[in-house]
Amino acid sequence: MLILGLMSGTSLDGIDVALIETDGERIEGRLGGMSMAYECKFRDRLRACLGSTTYDPKIQSIETELTDLHANAVSLLLDKLGVKPKQVGLIGFHGHTICHQPEHRFTWQLGDGAQLAYVTGIDVVCDFRSADVAAGGEGAPLAPAYHNALCKGIEKPLAFLNLGGVANVTWLGDTGSILAFDTGPANALIDDWMDRKIGIAYDQDGQWAAKGISHTDFVTAWLTNDYFSRRPPKSLDRDFFTSDPIADLSTEDGAATLTEFTVKSIQAATQFFPSVPLRWLVTGGGRKNTTIMQSLTSTLNLPFTNVESLGWNGDLLEAEAFAYLAIRSKHKMPISWPSTTGVPSPLTGGRLFKGRS
Repeated sequence: MLILGLMSGTSLDGIDVALIETDGERIEGRLGGMSMAYECKFRDRLRACLGSTTYDPKIQSIETELTDLHANAVSLLLDKLGVKPKQVGLIGFHGHTICHQPEHRFTWQLGDGAQLAYVTGIDVVCDFRSADVAAGGEGAPLAPAYHNALCKGIEKPLAFLNLGGVANVTWLGDTGSILAFDTGPANALIDDWMDRKIGIAYDQDGQWAAKGISHTDFVTAWLTNDYFSRRPPKSLDRDFFTSDPIADLSTEDGAATLTEFTVKSIQAATQFFPSVPLRWLVTGGGRKNTTIMQSLTSTLNLPFTNVESLGWNGDLLEAEAFAYLAIRSKHKMPISWPSTTGVPSPLTGGRLFKGRS
């Protein structure tokens, strides 16, 4: 079946949309995808929703706008690929996380599944995380199911690292075992810092960090947080950490300090791996940050390679993952496990909205 996946990540950069062919077990084809950037004014409105826990007319308006943008992304990709909506069996619609507090059994992804199903005419699965959180799980990460399917036949153990707004890792063992969790901040803190200091969206290629000097005392202080010693599975809200402690640093030194924090938090995560991975595969926007990638390789003394080395597109893997999870949800197959989210037993999730007949 052809399935579309949609992802709006914590970096707030835009929408990724991808089309795959899958039955929820095998990945039979990756047909392509695209990314659609948010306009600056919409990004600011969406950013203003972060941390919200109650619905109000302002958030409702932004959710409607967000859903319309996703519908437009679907239309643009189908036109690009020459695929008709009736050929697509399902859409996996993640929405945009504005608050994630699994310790309070609460997670909120903006996005109206019923609206998207009506506008596109295609069945939609959304709200992937709520069932897991309600059952006592972390609700994240959910992509490990797809990582495991992608890595069939690849030598293990290996680590699959997603450098998104928050970094998460999937450790895959050679006997089929999986461990997954959020390692700590990644792009979000650095992006917010760059916007705060000089009004640009991100540190392209890590150029600003490369010119700065990391203030290790701040990194050491952050790493004393209980999060880093807590055993996984575990997950992290985008805004759990802030750059407030380094507000007086220069742009370059702040970027260098936050980059070191990202790298050292990933290093700290390795204490929980059952065995040392043979290599790391890296996806997400942070893989384009040369300073992060070089620092990871030198700090952990292991090869870190972009997923493009295997012919995959690191800009689309999360969107592909939610396409994969959507068909699993429709068939009531598990999308989370005790070793990936801490849920008591393998669990499905998501809500299905029917498209127009």
